[in-house]
Amino acid sequence: MALMPRESAKLIARLAKNVFIEEEGVKKLACEVLEGLKNHSICTANYSQHELHPKPDDNKAADWVFVLDTLNFSFWNSGNDPKWKVNGYTGYFALCAAIKRAIEAGKPILDPNYYAKISKADLEAIFDGDEDSGKAPLVDERLKCLHEVGTILLEKYNGSFTECIKACRGSAVELLKLIVTEFQCFRDEADFHGHKVALYKRAQILIGDIWACFQEKDLGAFHDIEVITMFADYRIPQVLVHFGAMRYSNPLLSMLQTGRYVFLQVLNLNRNL
Repeated sequence: MALMPRESAKLIARLAKNVFIEEEGVKKLACEVLEGLKNHSICTANYSQHELHPKPDDNKAADWVFVLDTLNFSFWNSGNDPKWKVNGYTGYFALCAAIKRAIEAGKPILDPNYYAKISKADLEAIFDGDEDSGKAPLVDERLKCLHEVGTILLEKYNGSFTECIKACRGSAVELLKLIVTEFQCFRDEADFHGHKVALYKRAQILIGDIWACFQEKDLGAFHDIEVITMFADYRIPQVLVHFGAMRYSNPLLSMLQTGRYVFLQVLNLNRNL
């Protein structure tokens, strides 16, 4: 069984040789976040206020968030290919724009009866980009994810992610365990120095988005939300390094600064990261 994300992070931080936690930077960033909470520039209401996100009073909001976060991964295009754009948005918000457009066009994209069997052609049509846009990346992988989660919802949860949330009785930890147990595509685990560690990036994003969408009430009222960790999105290390909360070794920093694809090289370093 894999260590949960918090325990995984502690282990990795203790053994890391190329990435370091800087205590003073952590304190500085914590103060910035606290100030944002005080002046309300950071608050759960920000989620549903975005025009592309569902509102908490939408009876399909939980299933909307679930579909978004099932598809919420890797928006990078290869080489010099143009970015995927929908209504001018790129990345995650291009996905949000595509899903909202599909809903407004009457496509049942929030219904697992539909997306558990959706064809690649239909999914590509939903992801259709702007005139100057590149294609949505990893369509085959996203198709597989939809088929998987849709089938599980139909077989075990009455066709709705709401039932998954209710089954956990207000516990974010139990919901995290349910998500990564039931839905394989949310289960990002790896071996690190002989230990099985877990990031559970999208699973934690999903819980955080439910919490924010419902503004900590109703389906988003988790009594243990503080146990959910900061998810391992690629923007997060950028922020941590910017505020001096995290530091890279010179060899790793040199690799990152080249602007080249260094994924495989970083993988070769993973035993020492």
